[in-house]
Amino acid sequence: MPFAAYRRALPLLRIPFSVYLMPIFWFGLSALRQPFSPARAAGVFIVLHLLAYPASNGYNSYYDRDEGSIGGLKSPPKVSAELLHLVWLFDALAVGGALLLNWWFALLVAIYLLVSKAYSYEGIRLKKYPLASTVVVVVFQGLYTFLMTQIGVGASPAEIYHPQNLLLALVSTLFLCGSYPLTQVYQHQEDSRRGDQTLSLRLGIRGTFVFAGLGLLLGATTLAAAYFWRRELPNLLLFLLATGPVTFLFLRWARAVWHDARAADFDHTMRMNQVSSLCLSVAFVLMLLRHLL
Repeated sequence: MPFAAYRRALPLLRIPFSVYLMPIFWFGLSALRQPFSPARAAGVFIVLHLLAYPASNGYNSYYDRDEGSIGGLKSPPKVSAELLHLVWLFDALAVGGALLLNWWFALLVAIYLLVSKAYSYEGIRLKKYPLASTVVVVVFQGLYTFLMTQIGVGASPAEIYHPQNLLLALVSTLFLCGSYPLTQVYQHQEDSRRGDQTLSLRLGIRGTFVFAGLGLLLGATTLAAAYFWRRELPNLLLFLLATGPVTFLFLRWARAVWHDARAADFDHTMRMNQVSSLCLSVAFVLMLLRHLL
């Protein structure tokens, strides 16, 4: 049955995994000081997290054809042509939904979708180049998405392009720079089989954790400087409190990996993603509520 084939392909869109990118959405909103429409914010969330990101995930899965665990799926189903049909549908819905908010947001969503395809498409496949793939991911899922979220909710150009806001946007990219290699650390065998020289593969398992730690530390330091500049010390305190569990989990995981490289596995990676996404989202939501209330 055709519908059964589409139902089997649907998990490869990895919609729950897309939720792990929520912190950038909340971070972008928490940085705004002018009022915005909650309805528009909900629309942006739906377009990005329920449509655009799943379309990107599905397209990546279509060309990766992973045989082992991937982000959000320990045992992914076989790739089929129906998956690509779902990707095109979600692409169209994402751009169409973005158009309902504003033209600029729709254009940015369309560009994001095109870049994500260049990341995976076998004729280009930026993913096989460690530096190019890292730059694309940390910029487009970090700074670009941060600003795209603000444009989607209708923030003014003056607020979006204010130096303080741009510094916070840079912070989002620095955090992605630290966390992105960790998402690759358990896939070295799969990536090697496909010929994808990912950053984590180049760094090695221990090198990945050192790089991640330095990236996250640089991001946190820059964020602290930004909050000092904006005179938002309560936000800095909220961030430090909320990310305490993340720091503890990362250090404990790094220690385990140092003693046994097999600890750099799917389960540990997903747990790190879940905890960091939840804690960061809570921090930025509290900052947003503090400003609104």
